[in-house]
Amino acid sequence: MKTAEIKRRYLAHFEANGHAVVPSAPLPAISDPNLLFVNAGMVQFVPYFLGQQTPPYRRAVSVQKCIRTPDIDEVGKTSRHGTFFQMNGNFSFGDYFKAGAIPLAWELSTKPVAEGGYGLDPERIWPTIYLDDDEAFEIWRSVGVPAERIVRRGKADNFWSMGIPGPCGPSSELFYDRGPEYGAEGGPAVDEDRYMEYWNLVFMQFERGPGTTKEDYPILGDLPAQNIDTGMGLERMASILQGVDNLYEIDEVRPILARAAELTGKRYGAHSGHVASESHPDDVRLRVVADHVRTALMLIGDGVTPSNEGRGYVLRRIMRRAIRSIRLLGWQDRALPELLPVARDCMAPSYPELATDFDRIAQYAYAEEEAFLSTLRAGTTILDTAIAETRTAGGTALSGAKAFQLHDTYGFPIDLTLEIAAEQGLKVDDEGFRRLMADQRTRAKADAQARKTGHTDVSAYRSVLDAGGPVTFTGYSEVARESRVRALLGADGPRQAATEGETVELVLDTTPFYAEGGGQQPDHGIITVGDGQVEVLDVQQPVPGLIVHRARVIRGEVHSGDTGYAEIDTTRRRAISRSHTATHLVHQTMRNFLGESATQAGSLNAPGRLRFDFNTPTGVSPTVLRDVEQQVNEVLLADLEVHAFITSLDEARRIGAMALFGEKYGEEVRVVEVGDYARELCGGTHVARSAQLGLVKILSESSIGSGVRRVEALVGMDAFGFLAREHLLVSRLAELYRVPNDQVADRVEQTVTQLRDAEKELEKLRAQLVLGGAGALAAQARDVRGVAYVGTEAPEGAAGNDVRTLAQEIRGKIDPARPAVVAVAARANGKASLVVAVNAAARSRGLAASDLVKAAFSGRGGGSPDLAQGGGLPAAEAPNLLLTVEKAITEA
Repeated sequence: MKTAEIKRRYLAHFEANGHAVVPSAPLPAISDPNLLFVNAGMVQFVPYFLGQQTPPYRRAVSVQKCIRTPDIDEVGKTSRHGTFFQMNGNFSFGDYFKAGAIPLAWELSTKPVAEGGYGLDPERIWPTIYLDDDEAFEIWRSVGVPAERIVRRGKADNFWSMGIPGPCGPSSELFYDRGPEYGAEGGPAVDEDRYMEYWNLVFMQFERGPGTTKEDYPILGDLPAQNIDTGMGLERMASILQGVDNLYEIDEVRPILARAAELTGKRYGAHSGHVASESHPDDVRLRVVADHVRTALMLIGDGVTPSNEGRGYVLRRIMRRAIRSIRLLGWQDRALPELLPVARDCMAPSYPELATDFDRIAQYAYAEEEAFLSTLRAGTTILDTAIAETRTAGGTALSGAKAFQLHDTYGFPIDLTLEIAAEQGLKVDDEGFRRLMADQRTRAKADAQARKTGHTDVSAYRSVLDAGGPVTFTGYSEVARESRVRALLGADGPRQAATEGETVELVLDTTPFYAEGGGQQPDHGIITVGDGQVEVLDVQQPVPGLIVHRARVIRGEVHSGDTGYAEIDTTRRRAISRSHTATHLVHQTMRNFLGESATQAGSLNAPGRLRFDFNTPTGVSPTVLRDVEQQVNEVLLADLEVHAFITSLDEARRIGAMALFGEKYGEEVRVVEVGDYARELCGGTHVARSAQLGLVKILSESSIGSGVRRVEALVGMDAFGFLAREHLLVSRLAELYRVPNDQVADRVEQTVTQLRDAEKELEKLRAQLVLGGAGALAAQARDVRGVAYVGTEAPEGAAGNDVRTLAQEIRGKIDPARPAVVAVAARANGKASLVVAVNAAARSRGLAASDLVKAAFSGRGGGSPDLAQGGGLPAAEAPNLLLTVEKAITEA
């Protein structure tokens, strides 16, 4: 049975049993700061389980895309670890509980294929339950499972949570006996390769606190309702129904693996057994390639791009592991152009958007591989140098610090360092490397922990939300209104009053103030409450549905429960709205010129200015920027109507409304249209007509990361003001050059060219001055214990290259049969430096340039035996450096 069919049957089974079918959330679409990616099917439903939001349905079913990376090093080595996987889940929000969940799972598992089920042999299914869960035990017995096949296990195995504070509860897992060829008899507690877990039924009824392990955390109390959260691993069920050994051999993965094997000349499975622990290293690497290429496809498809932090770093690491693995298998050419299209063809039956968006996905993937291959080339050169230095020093092992530098600074994998060093007969201080890596991880974890908020940190806001419900935002249609102060919050929690000079947080029943979000800055303004008045400095939404005004009391007192009048700063609001509408126009126009791959990656809509980040693998040419700017301003002149309306997510997609990657949308969405030119999902405020923007002036375009560019622009009077200043500047330059305005650029370019030519001439004259005396200096060489020694100072300010060239020129003019040492000191920017050159005859006497430099700088400095340099001492030390070199020759 194909994986896509397994998915279809799952959704159909639960839809027929009253469940609403909910689409998968995008992989990075999470509001929880504790998670980089969706890592379980229930993540998008957490607010329902916690009672923060009312679910629009009592029962739901989904097939959720998931990413888990903590066990990335186990990928390929076991039959159950994959970075990307799909979790089939059915959920109950206070509707049915154990007595409903268990029979539904049993029915789908064992129902014949001809009747829409999976047709698993009921005699080979082993349920596990939590230690004291007698209720689940009895329900399993009632559906026909004998007592000896129901296994009780502890908290680490059968008590589920997300690994962070939030909902949790006991669970019941379903295992399928794959037969004696996969391992020992005795049930899941004996062998989890033979007995493969394929479904986990979580009876979610508690809320947990923070903890460090699967068992070490407190239970804070009951959830508002008893819920069901189940997860059936789609890949695991596919491996069972397709009769293959592991998830890497199912129909959505095996073709990628097969292509990698074809490229590398390997025969997958030729030297491995059925059990994962019996796998040949080549097979493990082929699985890594297949898994990671598919994961990269799904991540880029959902809007993640390679970078050095956060989600982008995870993607980069996964891609580099795949590239490195296939190189270790023997393929040295570019691999992703061969493998990524195969992954697309495997996954498109379930996710058609991967095919339609493949050009964008491929651009990022192929550019990242090219960049990593450059990293490998550079890292190999540095590693070769480190190996040569280690051998010269008589060492037998490359230092852990050098291996860590290669890994941390250049992205050079430690496995490759170990392999290349071994080929050269050297070991690597692996323990030192691991220690440095552990220190780095400790620092990173500490930093991440410091930034986490967790669910318990917003309890004061949740209490206000629970007591009064969501705050109504009226700012789309009004800029002022009367409202009641529902709550006042200070640094120490709720309070009854605030006096003049204090800064507090206010929650109103209804508000025209826009809370910061979607790149749009918040409204400012005034709230008058009786004789008191507060100045609103910021507006945020710390939990969904609750709008909080951060304000300073500027007059009188404000009391909780009082009625007030809220007025926004309309000048600021209009300026921000102009910027937001302009951002939509820039976004659409960029896509018009660069293609649909130019998707928004972030934005800032501030009064009079905007910042727009977008995905594209290369820079945007000045001519394209000029054309984008012109087209945007033509839309302004067309005075198009800006219209906003609420519709269903499906309808918004049907009419072509753009949605942002990484954003989670509900069933109902707000669409903003600018005529027929731009249509986008957006919760922000906008102008009524495009002409109200006045003018959009693009200031700059630059890179802010791999594959992400940034455009900054001015809008309205800010744009007019900028152009007025530019005009004055050009007019002044035209006056100085005595040319028309349109010739200023040519004259400035001519001036710059003349200055550069003059600088080159000066450099030539300086070099001639420095090198002109090389012959005379060589002729004046003094005999120091049989060595011709020249110690001299270069002209002050001489460039470093000129100093090195002078030392080599003097050495070249001394009879090569005579041992010679040349030391040239230089002064520049208040510092002294030294270059030492030694000829072959002197080296045969045991003199080395690197040793002489280190003698002058107390062990610092370096280079080769024939040419070395050092620096960093005060300029007055230059003569002493020459004397130190002479003394070192005498003592050698």
